[in-house]
Amino acid sequence: MPTEQQSTPRGRPRSEAAERAIVGAVVRLLEEGVPLSELSIERIARTAGVGKATIYRRWEGKEALFVDVVRSMEPVDPPLPGASVRDDLVAIVETLRLRGLAKRSSVLLHNVFAQMQSYPSVWDMYHRVAVLPRRERIDDVLRRGVESGEIRGDVDIDLLGDLFVGPMLVRTVLRPEGAPGEGAAERIVDAVLEGVRGRR
Repeated sequence: MPTEQQSTPRGRPRSEAAERAIVGAVVRLLEEGVPLSELSIERIARTAGVGKATIYRRWEGKEALFVDVVRSMEPVDPPLPGASVRDDLVAIVETLRLRGLAKRSSVLLHNVFAQMQSYPSVWDMYHRVAVLPRRERIDDVLRRGVESGEIRGDVDIDLLGDLFVGPMLVRTVLRPEGAPGEGAAERIVDAVLEGVRGRR
């Protein structure tokens, strides 16, 4: 008898084509006006031309699939420049601007977000896998700024993060009469940094 058990991969290898077909099927059904409540795994599988098992091998359930679909429709978070704390903050706030404008310009994305808020399990998962990592990213940049002396050390990091992202959220979500244009991220970041600049 063998003394050491060999580990072998379980299940079939992931297929990017199958994943694209499944995500595309959900988007197509949403575009056709099918509400989230009627998007069953059976219906999604039939539309994508795959078996239900193919979906369950990739997602633990509808909630996880819906969250990935929403993330696929949002602008991708680009790598941070890393040249300076200011440049990284500008990149983060600019991505927030683009994400907010996408939600305003895409009726589909706007409707999906409105529906998601009626499903706490979906909304909580989206917050956990999409929103919190973004928040952790800006917090990491702010801590780096404190360590380098670019930001005062007596400012609460959580509050400071709100000061950077809050103005852009207001302008993209709560003020539909005017969209923030290019350069808005730089102006917001510079205005906040001016108030919390450390002594290097």
